[in-house]
Amino acid sequence: MLGLMGSVTAIAFYAAAVFMGSTSVGIVPLAVGIALAGVWGSYYGSDKLVLAMTGARVISHDDAPQLFNLVEELTLAAGLPMPKVAIVEDDAPNAFATGRDPEHAVIAFTSGILRSMDREQLQGVAAHELAHVANRDTLVMAVAATTAGAIAILSDMVLRVTFWTGGNRDNDNGGGGNPVAIIAALIALILAPIAALLLKSAVSRKREALADATAVAFTRNPAGLRKALEVLASDSTVVHQKSNSVAHVWIESPLDDSTTSKLFSTHPPLAERIAILKQMEQGG
Repeated sequence: MLGLMGSVTAIAFYAAAVFMGSTSVGIVPLAVGIALAGVWGSYYGSDKLVLAMTGARVISHDDAPQLFNLVEELTLAAGLPMPKVAIVEDDAPNAFATGRDPEHAVIAFTSGILRSMDREQLQGVAAHELAHVANRDTLVMAVAATTAGAIAILSDMVLRVTFWTGGNRDNDNGGGGNPVAIIAALIALILAPIAALLLKSAVSRKREALADATAVAFTRNPAGLRKALEVLASDSTVVHQKSNSVAHVWIESPLDDSTTSKLFSTHPPLAERIAILKQMEQGG
């Protein structure tokens, strides 16, 4: 999937070079540089950034000893370092993991999920979040966001320059050429950001499905996570901090998927995830 995103990126950059001409191709490294600086800066400070955006508060063992013990048991089983534990004061049941690597990981739970789930269900949720840590999903999504961001910025820059210059290019330096190729390049630049967003969403859905499977490997108990997802499916409350920029980190998307195409969703439908876990319970 990330390889496909790389292909879309290459097509977008080639289209920009064709459409703008060789004298304007310098816009490509500028777009990439802006995207890299923004996304990778966010990646290295992802724990602090996400905690601030969600209102999560890092707690100590004395604040929630049972929760700490549960997470510690899972980290030992998974062979991971103990992450920081945080709580988000929010009635909606949800949880997330963040941090650039296992040594800088944070697992957060809403106060709502702590009230609404029993130990077995919380174990499934915690295992799912630890799976994101073990699978380096923050890194994977940073790569996906970088490529999608670079494509979006590049396309926007090219189209804005075209608008303000009236599409004039230096024909003596490769800016002219086949009109069909130029039109095709313009169409590619318009469609590339949509394709990149679709692929980024697909990557996120794949990582969520992988985290569910990895969580079962950690706990050897698919029923725990399955029951937890059923609680989430039956609850209609949504976390207050539901920004698009952090929607993918939650175990359940806080966005209204009923008005969003499944292709743009960051999570597989809960019903699908529950059905897969039921099959695991039955040995399927």
